[in-house]
Amino acid sequence: MAQISMSPTIPHLQSSLDQYMGSQEAVASLLDLKSGLDGGSFLRSPNGQIIPPRRLDDVVLTVERIRDLFQIFFTLYHPYLPLLDADKPSDYYYDACPLLFWTIVAVASRRYTYIPNLISSVAGPLSRLLWATIADLPQSYHVVKALCILCTWPLPISSTSADPTFMLSGLMMQISMQIGLHRPSHAQDFSKFQVELRDEELKDRVKTWAACNVVAQRVATGYGQPSTTFYDWTLGTSTSRESSLRLPDEVDTRLRIEIFSDKVTKALYRNHLDPVGLADSSQKSALTDILTMDFEDLKDKLKPHLTPMNLLYLRAARLHQHLSVFFDSPDTKDYRLNLLALWTATMDFLESAFNVETASGNVILYATNYILQMIIAAGFTLLKLLNSFFATFIDLEYGKALFTRTISTIRNISVTNSDLPVRLAEVLVQLWRGGGAGSKVSTPKDGNTDSSLQLKVCCRMSMSLVYDSVWRWREEFQAKGRGNLESALKNPTNPDSAAESSASSVMDPTLTLAPSSAILGGAVTPTGDSSYEYEVFDPLNWMLDGLVDFPYSFTGPGMSGL
Repeated sequence: MAQISMSPTIPHLQSSLDQYMGSQEAVASLLDLKSGLDGGSFLRSPNGQIIPPRRLDDVVLTVERIRDLFQIFFTLYHPYLPLLDADKPSDYYYDACPLLFWTIVAVASRRYTYIPNLISSVAGPLSRLLWATIADLPQSYHVVKALCILCTWPLPISSTSADPTFMLSGLMMQISMQIGLHRPSHAQDFSKFQVELRDEELKDRVKTWAACNVVAQRVATGYGQPSTTFYDWTLGTSTSRESSLRLPDEVDTRLRIEIFSDKVTKALYRNHLDPVGLADSSQKSALTDILTMDFEDLKDKLKPHLTPMNLLYLRAARLHQHLSVFFDSPDTKDYRLNLLALWTATMDFLESAFNVETASGNVILYATNYILQMIIAAGFTLLKLLNSFFATFIDLEYGKALFTRTISTIRNISVTNSDLPVRLAEVLVQLWRGGGAGSKVSTPKDGNTDSSLQLKVCCRMSMSLVYDSVWRWREEFQAKGRGNLESALKNPTNPDSAAESSASSVMDPTLTLAPSSAILGGAVTPTGDSSYEYEVFDPLNWMLDGLVDFPYSFTGPGMSGL
């Protein structure tokens, strides 16, 4: 279990207080040195008491470092999720909830150059603190805030099997309702003690509940899973509620966008009459038209609040909608028009992502996990469209440049060597190079469309494209021993270069996106190994966890099973 220092709380002090070293500072300096930090950053309170550093297991941070990290968090990260009060001192957050304090530190340390690898040092102790805090009942709503932030910027991982984000998102929602955040004006009904909330506290609880739903919706969308959101009267139109229950404009805008995303999910991926939940093909066109009108209506209503950040999230929701075209049959009416809508949504989202700015400048490097997931989905969309018959209808050179920039952005968002963004970027490039790098445009002889854009994986909603593409990469990797990921990570493949970056980094040209219906038709069948019954379908996990038995295969002519 993580150990938190029990030093007495010192009131927050302004940075203008004198700093000097004494015998007590020398002791603290040794702790500081143990964590690779510099000495000389200890404050003395007006009564002469030394303000202690904060400690989590072997990680020790001085007041100066904490001040830097909190400033980084609220300047560069917080605009993506405006949940906390930037005017509160770090001591306030530590006293309210140590988990919340260290979560802020962890997020800010992702790119903290003053202490290299601080995020790696904090990750283990923070994980232990997380589970210890969750097990310590009853919970406070400050724990919910910590979970919101952790689900927004998860600790770096290299394997999806070690990613607890979707599970934490569910815990976040359950804890929120257990302590009554969804009924902020009736908190007494969820406590055995008398509860009297001031207006400021009530507003904070409402904002926290809204943030929970926003985060839960983004996690569900980004992981291709059903959401656990709960949109009811409390999160209704702000203008219809009393002032103490109204959300800040920024939070309300983000909430409206995610409610639209939820509407997309329910309309296109929650058909109870379909085995995998896909909308009925006879109704999808009408549903898509309704969603498009709803989107335009939402865009008009939000126009006064469409900052670059809000526009980014709005366009992410639009991309979430149009990714469903990969489930359409090529014979569907307006198939090409739907593909064009997807192309436009992809372009608009990526351009917003590349240029998202706050008062501090461009902040794409500090993007949330959800924005990263949507960028990755957009990258795989470009991969599919630019290597298909549809490439003849769009600006191919612009598309290639956009793909190259997308790869660069994904790699730049990465915070540790060999983490998930780096690995997925390499997979994307290998598939891109193996598919002809946008130079092999397949045009059916009869001038009609083909089935090359359809997916085999269809249970991950709008993220099915990502899982389907990785599955194809994995099958080629397992079957032919090409595309060595570990060696390629040391010398990443260049999407523009014709030369290989490593001995086995390029996919076989016969892989991927071939118009043959053989890859796309037929059923997914297990191999002879009966253990497949106990395997969880997670191709990202298979790809990242090394060589394991591949339990499924694409079947059909020209594609032999494993």
